[in-house]
Amino acid sequence: MTAELLKRVRDFTAAELIGKDQHFDSLPEQPTAEASRLHAAGLANWWIPQQYGGDGVSLTDSVDVVSELAYGDAGFAFSAFLPVLGTLMLQHFGEEELARPALEGLASEGGRVAVLGSEEEAGSELVRTATTFRTEGDRLVLTGDKYFSTNTDAADLLMVLARSSDDEADFAVIAVPRDTPGVEMVKRWDLLGVRSTGTYRVRLDGCSVPATHRLRGNGLRVLEAVLNASRILIAASAVGIARRIRDLSMEYAAAKRLRGAPLAENAVFAGKLGQMEALIDVMRNQCRAAAAELDGVLAAADGGGTGLHRVGTLRSALAAKLYCGQAGWDVASAGSELFGGLGYTQDHPIGKLVRDMRYVAIIEGGEDIMRDLLYARYVLPARKRR
Repeated sequence: MTAELLKRVRDFTAAELIGKDQHFDSLPEQPTAEASRLHAAGLANWWIPQQYGGDGVSLTDSVDVVSELAYGDAGFAFSAFLPVLGTLMLQHFGEEELARPALEGLASEGGRVAVLGSEEEAGSELVRTATTFRTEGDRLVLTGDKYFSTNTDAADLLMVLARSSDDEADFAVIAVPRDTPGVEMVKRWDLLGVRSTGTYRVRLDGCSVPATHRLRGNGLRVLEAVLNASRILIAASAVGIARRIRDLSMEYAAAKRLRGAPLAENAVFAGKLGQMEALIDVMRNQCRAAAAELDGVLAAADGGGTGLHRVGTLRSALAAKLYCGQAGWDVASAGSELFGGLGYTQDHPIGKLVRDMRYVAIIEGGEDIMRDLLYARYVLPARKRR
């Protein structure tokens, strides 16, 4: 990524995101006006490959793009980068007649694609997915409820994880156009943090789509493969939130006096901010290392997505999300305490930043899920230990 592109992202953040904390914290209508301006600035869906009309920014460089957007608002950043899940599915597992027009449309129009995986009963155990599909001639008919799905109402295409009604072991990801009859937004969730996203409970009631809308491969493996990307970028958003907390802390310390001297000259404050800076540096480095590994996997993957199926869940992606969720929370807690009583109010941005930071440890697998996956995939098999 060129320095010029990153400067454009920083300029956009300064002009469109900074100073709008109350607006973004108020469950704004989706898609937001700022999302439209992100497209107008030529920055939406920045990772889509050039052969589909996108900028083809690597996931490694996307770490810094997401950090800059999250510096302004983590919810906006989350909505902006989460379509990476669906676009990777289309690129690596979709037939050309489905994938190309969808990806070209996302690149040219700045739209979104949503992924519907989570369910009330299944939770993180996606093997318990209850949403089903059945074959009727040359069409697939889907029925079921999805619990937490971001960007759904504003998306052009919904990538739905479902199991066959005839074979419980047959899982698929099926592309469902948003305007398909039977797609219903049951409710928009009133989230505690990242409130500028649109996250929904969705009902699929006999939604019929062409059989060609089924992606290649086992749906669970397809979802597992692309979750690497979004988990890394969720972790990267913690870097942006932490950087904002650091800078707000320094602004506060310049004006606040303690024992007759600026707070910035206090040794305890200096130690806390020094620790923050160390955590921010390690967080960013881990995210970029994990993204670079995934970039290599994506570059080597063949047209059928075999390379992604084989790799599955990356250790580095799990570690990035787990570590950044924990380190980011340490930064948020320390930052909140530095502001004293003000840090426990809605009157200062620090309160919103604390709530936004918490999503990193929860979305797309909580910390216990990350630990369990690391243990099962990379500790129990002795050959995979480092």
